[in-house]
Amino acid sequence: MNIYAAASLFAVLILLYWVIAEVFTVLFRLIGLPEEKARFQVVSLLTGTGFTTRESEMILSTRSRRRLARITVLFGYVFNITFVSTVVNVFLSAGTGGFGSSILSMLIPLATLAAVLSLSRTREVRIWLDRKIERAADSFGSNRGVNGVMRIDELGPQTIARVSVYTVPEELTEKTLSQLALKPRRDILVLMVEHADRSTENPTAKTVFHPGDRITVCGDYRQICKVFQARERFSDD
Repeated sequence: MNIYAAASLFAVLILLYWVIAEVFTVLFRLIGLPEEKARFQVVSLLTGTGFTTRESEMILSTRSRRRLARITVLFGYVFNITFVSTVVNVFLSAGTGGFGSSILSMLIPLATLAAVLSLSRTREVRIWLDRKIERAADSFGSNRGVNGVMRIDELGPQTIARVSVYTVPEELTEKTLSQLALKPRRDILVLMVEHADRSTENPTAKTVFHPGDRITVCGDYRQICKVFQARERFSDD
């Protein structure tokens, strides 16, 4: 029984850490960090390993990122203490005849977490969660109602980013991609356009941007922000 209990507790710990890490990863993405770099640094902060790379300088580059990093560290510290105390209480209950019921009670949240994690891996759920988190960021962020930008990945000097359009900039209004010539003029490649009704469009020469679009682009990050008049959520400006 002790072995099964330990295995169950370990599984719960891994699942909870995964959920928490994903939440904080999305929050760091909202303030401009690429997904993989954000996830690596979040795991380091939550576990208190102190693992650092040159990429850690990105987290310290702005006040909003430093604040979120402090919250992540504190959350991980409190979670570790809570988990250790839970483990101690569960194993102490074994001597009072409550061990079996403790294990049984853990199976329910374990199964629930497994189901949530399985659903969260589907594309539809991830899109829905991203939209919910971005709306929450708009409500509490300093740049509500402004076009937002989220880094997805970096390819050398180029950045793949997703721009959430609330207001189409004047120079982009009612103009097709062929008229804008973003690639030859600004070296910005439009990869995909997702409309407000969640339908997706492979960009063509006749594509026109509308309010509510989510545009995936590749190019220089500063140029992307300038062209689409977009800013990170929770920026210091």
